[in-house]
Amino acid sequence: MADHVAVCIVGFRNPEDAVGCLAALETSTHADFEVIICENGGRAAYDALTAALPSSLAGGQGVRAVMAPRNLGYAGGVNVCLAQTPDADAWWILNPDTGPSPGAMAALIGRLAHGDCEAVGSTLHFPDGRVQSHGGLWRPWFARAVSIGFGEPLDRLPDPGAIEQRQNYLNGASMLIGRRFLEVVGPMREDYFLYCEEVEWCLRGRMRGLRLGFAAGAPVLHHQGTTTGHTTDFANRTRPATYLNERNSVLLTWDRFPGRMPVVALSALLGVVLRYPRRRAWRQFGYGLAGWFAGLRNERGPPRWMKT
Repeated sequence: MADHVAVCIVGFRNPEDAVGCLAALETSTHADFEVIICENGGRAAYDALTAALPSSLAGGQGVRAVMAPRNLGYAGGVNVCLAQTPDADAWWILNPDTGPSPGAMAALIGRLAHGDCEAVGSTLHFPDGRVQSHGGLWRPWFARAVSIGFGEPLDRLPDPGAIEQRQNYLNGASMLIGRRFLEVVGPMREDYFLYCEEVEWCLRGRMRGLRLGFAAGAPVLHHQGTTTGHTTDFANRTRPATYLNERNSVLLTWDRFPGRMPVVALSALLGVVLRYPRRRAWRQFGYGLAGWFAGLRNERGPPRWMKT
């Protein structure tokens, strides 16, 4: 049974999100946890974060922040948190712009304790009550992610068994990782910088025989895109969000399905062409094309044009 949980949060100049997430964690029915936050935004951001954070929550759980040496991206920040908490029984990777329900941590730990999976996800939902994801399905021939249950009403209860049969990755905004998963798979890939890193992580684990679970009764509120600019409105997506999402979809193919690259390169390009122009998102179309080209060239890490 996984008892002590390290809640791992990656921040980027958004202390108000972290404070809101901590307020939700204070209501958790599972009390044996600590919180570690990796600040990717530099010294000023770290100072602002530490000034806003309590040293502990109402239940006595410790809260501490670590300043990254530079902007390491999401995966790099997660890896810092993992390295800082080696004695945890499990690690709950959680976006700062989330609000876990009181029973979410207990339900995730309970599912992991069954012993037939090594990582667990649950339902993420938008503030308006629509489901963002019950889990994810990566479609390798199209280099695209499908969010299971997207847009459904939150009160429509999912079938956990059906989700576990279908999903091949967990949503990175909320995923509980067991010790065996980390020992077998290792840390996240930092060369993606942002986007698709959790997909690659889960696919890597599944290719090594590990299993992904789904915890019913563990909803997590997600205010999507408050830091990265990744929204459901294509015309308002930022350059980094659009570019990196398209680039890393191709990089994931290089890393997990290299033999499919000739077909996937064309299908990914078609996806860019179909996704943005029909929504009159012309700037995003340009960003997406640039990201696709960068993926073909196997470019990794933060883009040269991106201020980090």
